[in-house]
Amino acid sequence: MVNAQEQIEKFQEFLELNYQKEIHSLVKQGARALLVDFNNLSMFDPILAEEVLNEPEESFKAAEVALSQFDIPNKYIKVRFFNIPESQKLLIKNIRSEHIDKFICFEGIVRQSSDVRPQVVSARFECPACGNTITMPQIEEKFKEPSRCSCGRVGKFKLIDKTLVDSQRLVLEEPSDNLDGGEQAKRLPVYLREDLVEPKMEKKTTPGSRVTVYGLIREVPIQSKTGGQSTRFDLCLETNYVDPSDESYEEIILNEEDMEDIAQLSKDPKIYEKFLSSIAPSILGHEDIKGALILQLMGGVKKQTGDGQKIRGDIHILLVGDPGAAKSSLIKFIENAAPRARYVVGRAATSAGITASVVRDEFIRGWALEAGAIVLASGGFLLLDEMDKMSEEDTSAMHEAMAQQTVTISKANIQATLTAQTSVLAAANPKFGRFDPYQPIAAQIDLPPALINRFDLIFPVRDLPNREKDNLIATHVLELQHSPQSKEPPIELSLMRKYIAHAKQSIRPVLTPGAIEEIKNFYVNLRNSTTVGDVDAVKPIPISARQLESLVRLAEGSARIRLSKKVTRSDARKSISIMRYCLMQVGLDPETGQIDIDRISSGVTASTRNKIHIVREILSFFESKGKKSIPMEDIMAEATDKKISESQVEEIIEKLKREGEVYEPRRGFISKI
Repeated sequence: MVNAQEQIEKFQEFLELNYQKEIHSLVKQGARALLVDFNNLSMFDPILAEEVLNEPEESFKAAEVALSQFDIPNKYIKVRFFNIPESQKLLIKNIRSEHIDKFICFEGIVRQSSDVRPQVVSARFECPACGNTITMPQIEEKFKEPSRCSCGRVGKFKLIDKTLVDSQRLVLEEPSDNLDGGEQAKRLPVYLREDLVEPKMEKKTTPGSRVTVYGLIREVPIQSKTGGQSTRFDLCLETNYVDPSDESYEEIILNEEDMEDIAQLSKDPKIYEKFLSSIAPSILGHEDIKGALILQLMGGVKKQTGDGQKIRGDIHILLVGDPGAAKSSLIKFIENAAPRARYVVGRAATSAGITASVVRDEFIRGWALEAGAIVLASGGFLLLDEMDKMSEEDTSAMHEAMAQQTVTISKANIQATLTAQTSVLAAANPKFGRFDPYQPIAAQIDLPPALINRFDLIFPVRDLPNREKDNLIATHVLELQHSPQSKEPPIELSLMRKYIAHAKQSIRPVLTPGAIEEIKNFYVNLRNSTTVGDVDAVKPIPISARQLESLVRLAEGSARIRLSKKVTRSDARKSISIMRYCLMQVGLDPETGQIDIDRISSGVTASTRNKIHIVREILSFFESKGKKSIPMEDIMAEATDKKISESQVEEIIEKLKREGEVYEPRRGFISKI
């Protein structure tokens, strides 16, 4: 091994040659660490690079001493290495005793993170007898005092001062894509110190983030039950550098070249069509859904009113359709296109897994909060497949997260409100597996009406035989099987991500008077266009204020596609056409031929509610005449005069029976309760 002085000189030469600029900018920014690319070091001196891998502790100290020789005000700047060779990249499950005290790196998902707390790294003591000062480095967990002084004194020494640094403990878990068949994900504790726990850095290591950590593997002694030390040891990682792999839209950094590409693309008059062809190019058709997905990726603008009320900008979409209609493939595409996305499958998802759960934490000896999928995907997408397979208690946990964009937890001794600014894209199958063509679509969606109401857009995906369309699909699928790379999208996925990131970061479109007028006219005309014959009848409500907000969000997303700061009439028309398509598919009342939002939000249409109201009035009319049990024939005769068919009367009476309003004292007679 090279002696320390030689090592320091080599590092000094290396830093002088390659990192002069970075060292100067460190001083300007007041940063506390210098990032060194390991490739540069191995090109400069392969032997020195080898020493960093095999004797990391001494090498890091030598590099820091070399850096402190430069003319910089802060002499305690850390040197952080990244980009180490593939041979040093391990999986958590493959870490063995041979790797102890070696420099390695691995990728993992942060499962738990403790609070940032100060830790003693060294302490200075004074001898009361001779006044000598003794410095004790604090390496172990237990605080260490000197045992004796050079003057011969044994016993109590006076503590003068101690050096504290911030430290934090994370628990990292193996990413699921590295696991084989029935393997369980392995976990490893990771310790971060000093500049690695700065507030800006800490945000990138919150539970759910995917990170690559570089550091030294250490052994941790375990106390045996008898009080002595066990022969078995635990492992942990002393971190040298953390590289976050997950980015939200705000964290994507765009260079000048990217900005030129984005500006050029935004000037294209056919930008919307280009985006449409780039969304899941391997799937043919579904233009309406793809158009809505582009608007969802762009999103609306988040606003805050004068009284502190927040208006969400995220768009939620629900796809309900026949099996094999490419719903999951569309969802999987969005998982790749969005910088931050969580994919969850219905049956395996519980309310704790989606929102948040409280777990017992051994490190802090108490309860800790573990965030669920909708919180971890904040700033991105939650992709929920097979939503109909979730139990009702689990779907009800999503109400607050989708409308207010927060998750409130009150469990054990934890009262917390977590942010969940997440767009939800969900897929579900109809009640009986496939759509029944003779039943209204709304009645076949087996989800709580309150949750359905939270979605901005609901798309039924029908799989109906059609020779011409089937021919196109078969050709498309078989060509794709023959040459998987043949369908190249007009906009590359990496450019699409950057484009969306730029739109979300910088573009906050504002409604123009034309767009406001367009949306207002659509809303007012649709709400008041219902003409039911009877003046006293319960009028259907075709659209509610919730859909009005959805229209604005969709129009803002449309303006963002062009990177426009203004929402124009054409954007408003685009959002209206998408909304009308959804309402016609899901909210059309077959009896009156008019749109009725109640079909989606409560499952009972206004025309049905009107008929129930009439039957109740008939029962009250007979009861007021002194009839306790009313013959069915009389009810039928009265209802037929008011244009309600016999089958409908039977259906309504059955409904009232189920709700406990009426009962049948003897066959053919009805009494009110």
